[in-house]
Amino acid sequence: MHLGERVHLSSTAAARRRKILEDSGAIDGYAANVAPSRLGYGITVMVSIELSSQAEQVLVEFETAAVLCPSMSYCSFISGDTDFLMIVHVKSFEDYDRIYRSELSMLPHVRRIRSSFVMREVERRSVAPVVFESR
Repeated sequence: MHLGERVHLSSTAAARRRKILEDSGAIDGYAANVAPSRLGYGITVMVSIELSSQAEQVLVEFETAAVLCPSMSYCSFISGDTDFLMIVHVKSFEDYDRIYRSELSMLPHVRRIRSSFVMREVERRSVAPVVFESR
């Protein structure tokens, strides 16, 4: 089914609206949705990282090192009790232990690492449906 059919528009109208969204920057790219479990990475770990300080230089040094972390698929600076949230996909608990020791614990200025293992993914969306509702 084509996009226009899914939203009850002609293909021309759908293409025009898509172009407007692309030109405005609302659509900033296209990507394939890879299923890590199909590649042998059956465990998803949410890693909360607390830094020793929140000074600008500390944040910059951590972020610079974090983006080089080969096992990290997502990293954000967040509010609350911790400073950063990372998502790591691993093949096994032993694999995570290796990544924890060789990558995560080696990141600069880390005070505390908390790991939460995803038991079941309920839903994954790139954008919440409410974004597309008419207002």
